[in-house]
Amino acid sequence: MNKFLNKKMNKWMKNLLVAAFSICSLSVSASIEELDRVMIVVNEGVILLSDIKALKKTILLNTKTENLPPDNVLKQQILDQLILEELQLQEAKRLGIRIDDTHLEQATENILKEQNKSLKQLRNELAVIGMSWSQYRDQIRRGMIINEVRNVQVRRRISILPQNVASLASQLNAKNRETVEYRLSHIQLQLDEDADKKEQDAVATHAKRIVTELMAGRDFSTLARVSSKGPKALGGGDWGWMRLEEMPTIFSDQIENNVKGSIIGPYRSSVGYHIIKIFDTRGLQTHVVTETKVRHILIKTSIILSDAGAKYQLQLIAQQIKNGDKTFEELAEQYSADFGSAVIGGNLGWQAPEIYIPEFKDKIDTLLKGEISEPFKTEYGWHIAEVLDRRQADYTNTEMQNRAYRMLLNRKFNEEAQAWLQELRAGAYVEQVGNLDENS
Repeated sequence: MNKFLNKKMNKWMKNLLVAAFSICSLSVSASIEELDRVMIVVNEGVILLSDIKALKKTILLNTKTENLPPDNVLKQQILDQLILEELQLQEAKRLGIRIDDTHLEQATENILKEQNKSLKQLRNELAVIGMSWSQYRDQIRRGMIINEVRNVQVRRRISILPQNVASLASQLNAKNRETVEYRLSHIQLQLDEDADKKEQDAVATHAKRIVTELMAGRDFSTLARVSSKGPKALGGGDWGWMRLEEMPTIFSDQIENNVKGSIIGPYRSSVGYHIIKIFDTRGLQTHVVTETKVRHILIKTSIILSDAGAKYQLQLIAQQIKNGDKTFEELAEQYSADFGSAVIGGNLGWQAPEIYIPEFKDKIDTLLKGEISEPFKTEYGWHIAEVLDRRQADYTNTEMQNRAYRMLLNRKFNEEAQAWLQELRAGAYVEQVGNLDENS
């Protein structure tokens, strides 16, 4: 019974939509040629003849004629696409998704850059195919809205497990290292398997002491000649260049996820303790990032504190620091509205600059070590910042994890997007009420 009522209601809605549009078209004058008409009813919306013609013009603009399918196939593809677009636009309307003019302008500029065209060239091309600039902008806006609603609805259907990311990242790492060569040096402290506890403890302590000295900058080859019982001890422990498959297993098992400059160990084998240093690599794709250690003080505006007032307050704070009246830490704890960092003197720790919002990143990128910025504004309020230090950090493993996550997300997104569109289409009321062949 409910299905019967729904069909009756849909039929009534379709008739109402068609009639309403027809009345609007005819009310101006019965003698005026009809400029537009309803071709397809989609739920409570319609697809007009002008929509079909506009999409066909866009296809002609972006595709060479010889690459187009036969006309009857193209017509059906256009109808299918417009139906899916209309369903997604209806979903976007339900969710309140809109694209403002600022974002539309940015998208248009990006299109011009990608196509290496000027605005004048694009307008001229549109004029040739009979498309107005407003029609073109409307299509861009529609596309942006559709992308946004699809991202919102499909992403909530996707679940990516950390173990799946780790597994794929491990595979990518292995692939990345297949042709990599390592320049290794090695120190071996001999220890028999049947050694008593006293001897075991003494050798373990010696091995840890060597690593401590290496970390402090002691020359590896010198320590290898003095302490190592390994086969390359006389040469300072240098094993030269080797690929993973060429190394002894006691080396290759420890190399994974380590990079140039890494000191590995001490670790135990049947012959004693080992310490390895990776002096160099070649053929390895690495991702090195400059990390910055920053501290800041944030003042937020309010009903009683204007932008000018917040800026002036920070200028006074900065002057106190420069005069030596108070320290940065003291003033951050006293005044900063970023409570998480205020309790530790405004310190944000070691971070890759990309983690910050653009306005903050751009400011700290221009600061010298130890320099305090002038007050600057972000979406969070007004800041002063100081760069405490910079260092190079290897983000190869992080980048590989990110790459693995993106690959899994893209795979699942495409699968779920198709399923979501099929569900939308299956649950929709769609009826063709106009003859496309008469109007093409």
